[in-house]
Amino acid sequence: MSDRVKAIRYGMFIMPFHDPAKPLGQCYDEDLELIVRAEELGFGEFWIGEHHTMKYENIVMPEIFIARALGETHRIRLGPAPVCLNQHHPAHVASRLAFLDHLSKGRLNLCFGAGSVTADQELYGAEPKNAAAMVDEATDMILRLWATEPPYEIQGKFWTIRLAKNVDPETGIGYIHKPLQKPHPPIAVPGTSRNSPSMRTAGQRGFQPFAHCLIPGNVVADTWRVYETAAREAGRQPQRDDWKVARAIFLADSTSEARRLARSNSLGKNFEYIGRLFDKGLGRKVYKRDLAMSDADCNLDYLMDEQILAGSPEEVLRRLLGLIEETEPFGTLVLMSYDWDDKKRWLHSMELFAQELMPALNKAVCSKG
Repeated sequence: MSDRVKAIRYGMFIMPFHDPAKPLGQCYDEDLELIVRAEELGFGEFWIGEHHTMKYENIVMPEIFIARALGETHRIRLGPAPVCLNQHHPAHVASRLAFLDHLSKGRLNLCFGAGSVTADQELYGAEPKNAAAMVDEATDMILRLWATEPPYEIQGKFWTIRLAKNVDPETGIGYIHKPLQKPHPPIAVPGTSRNSPSMRTAGQRGFQPFAHCLIPGNVVADTWRVYETAAREAGRQPQRDDWKVARAIFLADSTSEARRLARSNSLGKNFEYIGRLFDKGLGRKVYKRDLAMSDADCNLDYLMDEQILAGSPEEVLRRLLGLIEETEPFGTLVLMSYDWDDKKRWLHSMELFAQELMPALNKAVCSKG
């Protein structure tokens, strides 16, 4: 297809982000209800984050949650984002994802990346400095297991996969299952920084670029620049239709109401929470449009005018068209969702997004094409 995107699809992502005081079972039930409603409203894909030691972000194994959601849905594609490859043995990842692809009847999407939660990495003995190299090695091993037959002899720096002496063709023992989708489910890669190494890898491998909700518009644009350059250098033709962009959007009937609510509901609380996490580590660089900004300037006032799009459908349309002016077209807009601290208003926001904002956005985008 053309390098230009004629219509923008829409999906949803949850970290998830929940109030730690809310019972875990209630959190999961609400997230399942959210997926069902997303499918009813025409969302094409739904992504779930993986975190092992966080009280706020409390889905430990997205694949198990996806398996539960498959029985509640019929069409929507589901995916873990990302599978934290530096925290898992590649053979186990290859086996369980192939199984899940068949269980989903081919509705599985994938996103490969590194777990970045310091406590998760400590728990699993994963050195942060090795994260990128571990993801690359694990990806190579997973793809090789899916593409070849035993015996398996794969030697790496971080893992060794060996299955040779116990392979028995007669009894069918010693075989790694292959995915239903060929050669494998679509694989995306998250981009969270300027000059992103993960975007370079995605371009080289032909994976889909996935711009994170935490980064400002100019860095979103940079994720495509890096991806496109790497793809062309690898002899690949990058397609903007493959590019996913996640944004934090909250809609209400008026802009004043939406902005007032977003400052104090779970969306605003999430950005302030993540800011505090940044403060305990490398600082708020991820949030910055201008690297000369101080961390103190990366406050909620700044975020409300950059990463957070809160307003009426007309106001958020204006801001999205401004984003697209900066980034040029992308294929999928991924709506972030947060804790239902006000379920009625969150569902109303979601309905405005699907029923008013997206049709208006695509009408505007297509008219320019």
